Amino acid sequence: MARFPRVDNRELTDGHLLRSLALLTGPMLVSALLQNLQSLIDLFWVGSLGPGALAAVAMSGTVLMLLFPMMMGLSTGTVALVARAVGGERWDEAGHAASQSLLLALVAGGLTGLLAPLITNRMLHLLGSTPEVLADGGAYLRISLWGSFTVFVLFIGNAALQGAGDAVTPMIIMVIGNVLNLILDPLFIFGWGPVPAMGVRGAALATVLAQAVSAAVAVTILLSGRSRLHARPRQWRPDMEVCWRILRIGIPGSGQMLARSLNGAVLMRIVASCGTAAVAAYGTGLRLHMFILMPAFTLGGAAATLVGQNLGAGKPDRARRAAWLATGIDVGVMVVAAIALALSAPLLIRAFNDDPEVIHIGAQYLRVISPFYVFAALGIVLGRSLNGAGDSLTPMIMTVVSLWGLQVPLAVGLSRVWEPPTVGIWWAIAAATALHGALIALWFETGRWQRARV
Repeated sequence: MARFPRVDNRELTDGHLLRSLALLTGPMLVSALLQNLQSLIDLFWVGSLGPGALAAVAMSGTVLMLLFPMMMGLSTGTVALVARAVGGERWDEAGHAASQSLLLALVAGGLTGLLAPLITNRMLHLLGSTPEVLADGGAYLRISLWGSFTVFVLFIGNAALQGAGDAVTPMIIMVIGNVLNLILDPLFIFGWGPVPAMGVRGAALATVLAQAVSAAVAVTILLSGRSRLHARPRQWRPDMEVCWRILRIGIPGSGQMLARSLNGAVLMRIVASCGTAAVAAYGTGLRLHMFILMPAFTLGGAAATLVGQNLGAGKPDRARRAAWLATGIDVGVMVVAAIALALSAPLLIRAFNDDPEVIHIGAQYLRVISPFYVFAALGIVLGRSLNGAGDSLTPMIMTVVSLWGLQVPLAVGLSRVWEPPTVGIWWAIAAATALHGALIALWFETGRWQRARV
């Protein structure tokens, strides 16, 4: 594994911006790629079980995305508080914020697990699941939800470390999780020796176990003080004032992600009306889409840390320059990615499923969406920068306007008049992406986010 230099926090507020951004983005990108690789590993192995199994995992993944509002909300509040405290060199305050965030993560994950038996089949029915998809999808989803506290703790622990400027430790943690998932997935799916073949259920169990080990490593590191951020045992007593500060910033962030997750569920329902092949193609294309957008998410994460720490250090102009530098880099990356996808779309879909109809529909998805990655760069990187400053309400409003004011009604309308209807849905997604990026960029340029309180 490549060695990444650990960035000094004084460099984040005083050093060369490009170097600071690179030192954060490199390991963050590896971490994000590894996180998304877990879902692609599941798709790869499950794909050999047939389109029905692939559709089950795709639909279950759409439901699991409903967890991300809570995780992203907690993550937004965690990064804002930790980064601002570290920028002001208030390390004990940063550790306290991290401890309270992890407590909130445990509570949220535990409540989600308790709800699993009540919501699993109902959610899949709402998405238009067929009987062949419901059996496998229900099993996959129940196991994933029962073990959801593991991904909550892992996600928030890594967010706290990254907010403190330590991007290397989360990367190492994700390497551990992926290696375990890579080993356990084929073992539990197909069976070996005394281990029975569990099919789709095995894929879910392998992922939960890998996440559990990774989460345990993250918490152990934070408690031990081996990282620059030390969550001391005495700081784990519930502190309602700090919890509320995290939630005050995080709730709008959760609202933004909830809008996205519910929108994803509605879109999956619309796509499901086009048949099982369309669902399998959309699920595969969406995973690849998220994989390609990883540079935007990681540059946005790095920008959020830089913005938060520089605001904490009293340097708002440097915070603004950092955000635009990260955005400019990602725009260039997205142009290259769009060209590559346009040329290789069928080949990429075929790697996960060899059904001709799935390949055709999935390739159309990638070719329509990929030119709009430039707008996604604006929306994601500058949006994350606003979150790092503690301004999470404005991105939420702009997300709701773009997705629910434009994308959903346009997808419904175009799917009824376009032939094939799936292409109309893809163009609705593209239009909403363009609107969201433009709105976020215009707001960022007002500079009002520099006065946000955490």
